[in-house]
Amino acid sequence: MQALILILFLTFCTELHAQKIELLASGAKTSLRGMSVVNDNIIWVSGSNGTVGNSVDGGLTWKWQTVKGFEKRDFRDIEAFDKNTALIIAIAEPAEILKTTDGGLNWKIVFTDSSKGMFLDAMDFYNNKNGIVVGDPVEGKVFLAYTKNNGDDWVRFNGEKNHRRWVMNEDEAFFASSGTNIKYLKKGKYRLVSGGKSSRWFDENGDHALSVIQGKESTGANSIAVYKKQYAVVGGDFTNDKDTTRNCLITNDGGVNWASPAKAPRGYRSCVIYMNAGQLLTCGTSGVDISNDGGINWNLISPESFHVCQKAKKGNAVFLAGSNGKIAKLVL
Repeated sequence: MQALILILFLTFCTELHAQKIELLASGAKTSLRGMSVVNDNIIWVSGSNGTVGNSVDGGLTWKWQTVKGFEKRDFRDIEAFDKNTALIIAIAEPAEILKTTDGGLNWKIVFTDSSKGMFLDAMDFYNNKNGIVVGDPVEGKVFLAYTKNNGDDWVRFNGEKNHRRWVMNEDEAFFASSGTNIKYLKKGKYRLVSGGKSSRWFDENGDHALSVIQGKESTGANSIAVYKKQYAVVGGDFTNDKDTTRNCLITNDGGVNWASPAKAPRGYRSCVIYMNAGQLLTCGTSGVDISNDGGINWNLISPESFHVCQKAKKGNAVFLAGSNGKIAKLVL
């Protein structure tokens, strides 16, 4: 029996040791919060100072550019479809979405809105044609727009189901910390989390309570990951990024019942992803954690700061990005 326990312990330690972060790039004068991984080789990132980067060799080499006319703008999210085609969202007023079809040589504005308070936070696509974008409240209500033609045209949600009832609470909004606070599951169906003094989760049928930390403008949910009926939500307080108080929730029944992990991530986390049904990764300014049991227990694998992590849409590679142009790969 003791021998069996020793074997299991050594196996567990070996697994933790094998999971590490390999730095691929750093030093660029940009804070990267947008990331889209097409496959194991094609990666796009976006960030501050009008910066976009892409790699076609799994992150070994990078092509960097500053989008003309947007040198002082911040691209908080990016969605890429191949080595040539990608969309970026620019903050704040006017809020704009740009598209390239030639690998970033040229960008075309496909959406613009100068409404007071416009601030686009994140976008997501469930296939190459259908996407959704969320923005901070406009006139006190959730802003959502969708596209059916690969981002060439965007239409504001206006009265679909219960959308008009979505009045935001005071000091409640959506964090543009990693471009992952919304997941588009299929036509008309999505999952969305808010933060601030109030923090809730939304689907196409309405709003729902969320017991993450809230009460200050710096608290609440930042990211949601979806794997069938399994959801994981992370956040915390970004002004106290080592605090683990109610910084993560998981559900296995599509949001009917939520639970806190037995062992939470080691602080504020801005992004979470499923790598498979039982394995998740989360990152934030105070480190990177992995869970091998569906989000019940999290283990810190790096104290390095990252804003966003993404798994290849077609493939298994996982990459991370953060401040100072830092990009890394998860090595399992």
